[in-house]
Amino acid sequence: MAQPEALVEVVYARPERQWVVGVCWHDGMTALEAVEASGLLRELVELRRDDLHLGVYGQRVAPGQRLRAGDRVEIYRPLRFDPRDARRKAAQDARSGRRSRPGSLQD
Repeated sequence: MAQPEALVEVVYARPERQWVVGVCWHDGMTALEAVEASGLLRELVELRRDDLHLGVYGQRVAPGQRLRAGDRVEIYRPLRFDPRDARRKAAQDARSGRRSRPGSLQD
């Protein structure tokens, strides 16, 4: 019986849609090679080869990171704002009383 081909997945998501593309893995394959083989760089105009932020199972990796069979390469969208700044602003707003949770007690 023939061995099944080893694969890696390349994933990308927008708020309204996600892409999951299986790519045949080969020994020595890099994260960037997997993204190129997925066809997503051709399909999605917002993705630029020279400006990719990649990860494998939630851990940031360099485009040259070598992959293992079964890995999932994630293409990250750029952040519009720093999440730490957003949390700080939310905390400031809560302290100043601009935003309160239903049922919470205020001084």
